[in-house]
Amino acid sequence: MSQGENDRHEIRQLVENWALWRDAGDWDRFATLWHPRDGWMSATWFQGSAAGFIKASREGFEKGVSILHFLGGHTADIAGDRAVAQTKMTINQRASIDGVEVDVVCTGRFYDFLARHQGRWTLVRRQPVYEKDRLDVVDPASSLTLDPHLLNRFPTGYRHLAYLQTKAGFTVKQGLPGLTGTAVEQLYAEGKQWLTQA
Repeated sequence: MSQGENDRHEIRQLVENWALWRDAGDWDRFATLWHPRDGWMSATWFQGSAAGFIKASREGFEKGVSILHFLGGHTADIAGDRAVAQTKMTINQRASIDGVEVDVVCTGRFYDFLARHQGRWTLVRRQPVYEKDRLDVVDPASSLTLDPHLLNRFPTGYRHLAYLQTKAGFTVKQGLPGLTGTAVEQLYAEGKQWLTQA
């Protein structure tokens, strides 16, 4: 296996371990995936250091917050000891809204900034790109009416996820990257800069 092929294999493995270890609550191994100094996570409900994200995720997990991830296609651009990876994903969250149990599925991409640290690839920054989402009641016999004012406060790519999380007490960030628009164009520019500075 060439160095490039080995790098791509290691990066893909890191991305897969992120989803598996986080969703399983394997926090010790999950912590090993992040750059020890610069790890940073951005999400709808959290923006901060990797250590802070692990702490918040663990607390939510122990309280029964159900957020699961599934992965799809993957690509990585590598320049020396830096890389940018994109991985198709879904975020699945189950919770109750106004007493009705629902599932929200958000489809998008993990956009990851990576660096080789002490001989292995680590995650420096993760920024999801939110492309579209939907909300379904778990019991087909149930019905739910959403507040259009609250729903329309958020971008189309994650408005149902944001609605659910707001109702659950989270503070949801506005203006996150979607399929198109200024925010995702800025993210792509930052990714190019990350690679050119390698």
